[in-house]
Amino acid sequence: MKYTFLSFCLAICLSLVSCEPRKQPGQASTNDTPAVQVNPNEEYVMVTTSVNMPMYVNHDQAAFKRWGEKMGVKTSVLGPPEWDVQAQVATIEQVIGTKPAGLLINGTDPSIAQAINKAVEAGIPTVVYDSDIPQSKRHAFLGTNWYEIGRIQGETMAKLINGKGKIAYMGILGLTNMEQGFQGLLDVLKNYPQIQVVGKYDDKSNIEEAARITADLISAHPDIAGICGFDSNSGPGIGLAVKEAGKAGQIKVTTVDWEPEHMRLVKDGVIQLLVGQKRELFTWYGAQFLYDMVHQTNQLSSNDTKANIVPVPSTVNTGLLTITKDNVDQFLGAKQ
Repeated sequence: MKYTFLSFCLAICLSLVSCEPRKQPGQASTNDTPAVQVNPNEEYVMVTTSVNMPMYVNHDQAAFKRWGEKMGVKTSVLGPPEWDVQAQVATIEQVIGTKPAGLLINGTDPSIAQAINKAVEAGIPTVVYDSDIPQSKRHAFLGTNWYEIGRIQGETMAKLINGKGKIAYMGILGLTNMEQGFQGLLDVLKNYPQIQVVGKYDDKSNIEEAARITADLISAHPDIAGICGFDSNSGPGIGLAVKEAGKAGQIKVTTVDWEPEHMRLVKDGVIQLLVGQKRELFTWYGAQFLYDMVHQTNQLSSNDTKANIVPVPSTVNTGLLTITKDNVDQFLGAKQ
């Protein structure tokens, strides 16, 4: 009986050992994997325009800097203080000469493609975020489906004005992402024959210009039912003019982004919908893509460079969030 019991215990032990996954030849266990040795002087550079814009500072740049602190590398944010695409191009070209570990570039305008190509040709990992520059040689893009931003605004606006009335929209004309957004809006409105679009306007991402355009619209069309905004400063500008005209809540407003000023206008009933981008994801994961390229985190061949392989996703849609009066407190509290 004693012998039988010992045999049983031995059989159990052997079965437990046999169930343990076997390490394949050449396969390192988790504990065997060495930590990546990071040079503290390794520098990743973000290049944008309107570098002091609150939306960029509070979302894009803040996430990029937090990422750098976590990874133990240097991060720098460069670009002109105003919306100046040519100055952004000049900044990119200057940075190329310093040979940073990686470049994270805000895709502000198609005209920056040549500068992006120069960075890639110089052997610098280069990721574009926010708006894609598809004609460039960028290694990856992270951003938002702007057509969907327009579609959401269109569907919401149609409901807010009961499918009829005059509307207008504004943003930065000519930008790839904005134009996609405009198209999403217009495609929805085709289904509402009683909605009349009275204008498309360029507010140049300027609050004062957006307010001026809105005031002129109200003067020219006292019965205007709604206005849609597509850049970060559209909403505050539209809201300012609507409030001054005493038409808060009468003229329906949908727009993008979710800075504290935008959300206070939602809480006050001036703006009915914000469609927000998950901008922190642009730069956090964009920077991580650069890091992974530099450190060859995921090699897909014996030599990815010779095989002409970029070992990171080519395009990433970071998604959207929507804010209305029903849920604004959840976001506003986090921003204050």
